[in-house]
Amino acid sequence: MAGWEALKEIVQLEIVQRGEEGCDVSGFHDLRAAAGDDQAKLMGVYQQLMALEIGEDFPYQEPSDLPSIRALRPEGPRQLAADHSEAEWRNRFQGAWLGRSIGCALGKPLECGPFMAGSEGRPGWKNVELWFKGADAWPIRGYTPESSRASAEYDLKLSVWCKKSMKEHIQFMETDDDIRYTVLGLILLEKQGLDFDSWDIGKLWHMYLSYQQVCTAETQAYLNFAQVTSHMKGEKTPDWAEKSEWVRTWLNPYREWIGAQIRADGLAYGAAGNPQLAAELAWRDASFSHVKNGIYGEMFVAAMIAAAFHETDNERIVEIGLSEIPSNCRLAHDIRKAVDIARSAVDQLDLVDRIWEAFKQYHCVHTNNNAALVAAALIFAKDDFELAITTAVLGGWDTDCNGATVGSIMGAKLGGDKLPASWADPLHDTLYSEVRGFHPIAISECADRSYEVFKKVSAAYGAGRSSL
Repeated sequence: MAGWEALKEIVQLEIVQRGEEGCDVSGFHDLRAAAGDDQAKLMGVYQQLMALEIGEDFPYQEPSDLPSIRALRPEGPRQLAADHSEAEWRNRFQGAWLGRSIGCALGKPLECGPFMAGSEGRPGWKNVELWFKGADAWPIRGYTPESSRASAEYDLKLSVWCKKSMKEHIQFMETDDDIRYTVLGLILLEKQGLDFDSWDIGKLWHMYLSYQQVCTAETQAYLNFAQVTSHMKGEKTPDWAEKSEWVRTWLNPYREWIGAQIRADGLAYGAAGNPQLAAELAWRDASFSHVKNGIYGEMFVAAMIAAAFHETDNERIVEIGLSEIPSNCRLAHDIRKAVDIARSAVDQLDLVDRIWEAFKQYHCVHTNNNAALVAAALIFAKDDFELAITTAVLGGWDTDCNGATVGSIMGAKLGGDKLPASWADPLHDTLYSEVRGFHPIAISECADRSYEVFKKVSAAYGAGRSSL
């Protein structure tokens, strides 16, 4: 049975998902309504949805396997010649980990309904603006204030479980799924280097994450994986390729949501300067729980992060990200639209307003709208770290995820010594991840370990061990 929501809601979301994938879902809302709460009838509707074929007039090409994805991607640099001193490499890894933590902490208290999906006819970004203005903290120049007049005036409330990330209380990067997955990426590369696939992702999660620490697509894949394997046995069965398709799709209408996209960083750090390898590692990871644009989101972000260790121009970084996903997928079209908006935006509010209007048809934690906002924030902010993370968070939707991704890319590009002390100092070089051995841990230690992993991965890649 479904692990995240009741079957009735799963069917509703699957109707939307199948429609977005190019299927004709006419009449399915009526079928769902007629089924009521009858589980057998709802399952019958679900089975019909999953049997639908994509329409011949669907204009996009969206495979989920790596060879087909690569066959449809545009030209790209694949590997960059980043020639940094050891000190500069370490500085950039410090920037990546610290920037990710800063952006995540800024957006974390805002990760709740009104700021993500909007309320009372207002878009999410407007509620973010109202909160900071009501706290006399506009424009955004620091972490999210605990109190705001917007609470009484507009009935806005911050996430109740994020007090340790609020301006008045922040002392470290508190635990968050965006940070846990970054830690898990580091652990995986330390333990296995390049020798892993989606099976190993499932085993990693079952070893380090509790069921309560995963959400949406990750929840369902975690549950599905438990049904096809045993936690007592670590051997991958010969039929994993067939089983893996069931694991990532069964009762999983979230398979193109943002969950995979936020898992890119720890893997991409290991492939710094190598966008193609970063995208491949992201594909292996995302394929455990996602398909199509859900996979492309992680590949796009991973390639951008890897590129940011070498490239200095944000437009070029976004272009490199696009070079690792199919040129004619929905995500690529959406990113290009976002880039056009960012180039012509007159100010920060104009940007987030136009991005919201362009992509508000998506769920607030879908891959495409959030990736579009990330790309737009990077293009708009250029070299300004603070402007980049505050734009990403101001835009609404998945506030902590977007702040973390933009912070990671900007941190890798600028280096830790270029990040503003007003943002870095409150974290006291400390994160708590709720992962064994990383609770607490110094952010700088994570950065140093990623640098060591990067050296190991680079040597293995040079020896021809880049693919399974």
